[in-house]
Amino acid sequence: MVTPGVSPAEIPARTRLGGVIELEGVPDLVDPIVIAAFEGWNDAADAASSVVDHLMTVWGARTIGAVDPEDFYDFQVNRPVVGNDEVGYRRITWPTTSIAIASPPELDRDVVLIRGIEPSMRWRQFCAELLAACDELGGALVVTLGALLADTPHTRPIPVTGTATEPDLVDRLKLEQSTYEGPTGIVGVFQDACVRVDMPAVSYWAAVPHYVAQPPCPKATLALLGQLEDLLEASIPLGELPEDARAWERGVDELAEEDEDVADYVRALEETRDTTDLPEASGEAIAREFERYLKRRQDES
Repeated sequence: MVTPGVSPAEIPARTRLGGVIELEGVPDLVDPIVIAAFEGWNDAADAASSVVDHLMTVWGARTIGAVDPEDFYDFQVNRPVVGNDEVGYRRITWPTTSIAIASPPELDRDVVLIRGIEPSMRWRQFCAELLAACDELGGALVVTLGALLADTPHTRPIPVTGTATEPDLVDRLKLEQSTYEGPTGIVGVFQDACVRVDMPAVSYWAAVPHYVAQPPCPKATLALLGQLEDLLEASIPLGELPEDARAWERGVDELAEEDEDVADYVRALEETRDTTDLPEASGEAIAREFERYLKRRQDES
């Protein structure tokens, strides 16, 4: 049981009962959708985990449970952190994966937010426990978020690719079945686990310019949020993210101007992008972005 008044991330106490994460203080949720992101190999420039961080803030999410880190993390890889709490007591914060819930005013359904770190071991058990918790909460759809490094220029829209586990989702969201073959991370394994238990799942991946791989990358975070808005058919409060993304782009522009080789490389990437038939540059994609803008203006008025 999660100790009242102490964040689940701060305690190594057992949170499982019969192989399922024990959840505390959970109300009846309305048709909840699950949105998950994990730090690590799947999270270039922290772009994906930053989406969940943003959603937890703007939607006022409340943490209701956490994975026991003892079973899944190598603490020499992901070390616990020591610090003072709000009243001055020394506390250990343990690396873990937490589960939170939110009831966004923009939606007619609740949201379950999973925010964690790619585990060091027992990936199948890790995914099984998370899916058991999703089932207990009544999760109707799982959305996983990821980010990867790619040969894409920072001056153009961040490409976001999406895949889904079921044909009707592929058609409705205009996605593609993934043809990727190669190493995968916890996002890919979690997506596969969803298939095995017949849980509908969607995965969105943002392509982060590899020459600016250091976090944060607010432009990529913003691109993933745009995909979530399309999926949810609702606007999401963006706060300072649009200005952060513009500032990030200006900063990379300045760095490129100081290095002729980098500037030449960026121009070459731009030429490649501009001569390719890109989904994000299509009339349909532009129309979707304009619709998002109009909806935000309407919600803010």
